Amino acid sequence: MKTPLVTLVLFLASAPAFSRAAEELPPVSERARQVHAAGLLFDGHNDLPWRLRSEGDVTFERIDIGKRLSAGQTDIPRMREGGLKAQFWSVYIPSEHANPARTVTEQIDLVHRMIDRYPNDLALALSADDVERVVREGKIASLIGIEGGIAIEDDLAQLRAFHRLGARYMTLTHNTTLAWADAATGAHTHGGLTPWGERVVREMNRLGMLVDISHVSAETMDDVLRVSQAPVIASHSSAFALCPSPRNVPDDMLKRVTKNGGVVMVNFYSGFIVPGAAKAAAEARRALKAKYPDPAEYARAYDAWHKSYSMPRGTIADVANHIEHIIKVAGIDHVGIGSDFDGITSWPVGLEDVSCYPRLTEELLRRGHSEGDVHKILGANVLRAFREAGKVAERLSRSTRPEVDQPAPEPKH
Repeated sequence: MKTPLVTLVLFLASAPAFSRAAEELPPVSERARQVHAAGLLFDGHNDLPWRLRSEGDVTFERIDIGKRLSAGQTDIPRMREGGLKAQFWSVYIPSEHANPARTVTEQIDLVHRMIDRYPNDLALALSADDVERVVREGKIASLIGIEGGIAIEDDLAQLRAFHRLGARYMTLTHNTTLAWADAATGAHTHGGLTPWGERVVREMNRLGMLVDISHVSAETMDDVLRVSQAPVIASHSSAFALCPSPRNVPDDMLKRVTKNGGVVMVNFYSGFIVPGAAKAAAEARRALKAKYPDPAEYARAYDAWHKSYSMPRGTIADVANHIEHIIKVAGIDHVGIGSDFDGITSWPVGLEDVSCYPRLTEELLRRGHSEGDVHKILGANVLRAFREAGKVAERLSRSTRPEVDQPAPEPKH
């Protein structure tokens, strides 16, 4: 989830107050800390790169993530405290952006420069083997995930170029339907993927880029799971059955993810985990769409409602409920964590920032989950899916040619 800059600034300004709520919780037990440290915590989605861009500091001079910050949700000291070992950094692009490919290239460059700026703590990972090697070296494996298929500008060559720059997943849409894929919160124009959208999925399989079904419609999920030969991920989505937001994954798709071998990574945004929040938002959308048939007027009205709505934050137990529901429907091998830190405006009490992950481990152990299963949830599942996607790419690269479009003819003068 992304918010307008004004909302983002307000949330950053209020972050210390939210952190105080976490301080009132009991300390994490020694057992939970040991189990947490022994696992490989691999978060599927963090929006720090967009936060840096929004705050106007892509040089790490004013926002030095090497130091513990009083605002925001991510810095290296807190990542270390939270036991984070691998992170997909989101290189997000708004759906309405005028120069999407250029902006995503700048965001990818930002991640590379961040890794270069903090070489004692971060290292680039391009494969599952890289992730394991970097973790053994005592650093945080840093991976790049594109959020929003608008980035490729309907050009498969651009998709390949991003892969060469290090992108290892792409969320097919953000909040707006594209010419080739329906978004969860956009118009359902195509009934899922178009034939060209299917080509995008096939080319991502060939390249070894994970196909991310967060933000897409249920019909698009269905088409992706039909077409993809490699495991897919939902990098930051929760369970629709518990919180009926269109951004969450319905049970029938969870069952399809099982057969595909993919992983649904639970989002920490309150609006995607607290049932009442999703219901309130759905009712507001219905009422405002009836009152404001013009899309622009509706968008302004909904934004105003969202800013005024006092969203229930929820608790760590709510997040664990989503994890357990996905386990019940899809199986223990198909759930992970995709916090969406620094891209959300409301989060559960006790999960204020990247230092707080051990509290979730504590809750899972308290509910009777084994240490091995907790390790699968923390990151072993997504590492396995990433490795399998790499194997599919190796096989396809030997037998399948790149998906290529004919270039448009040059205009005559």
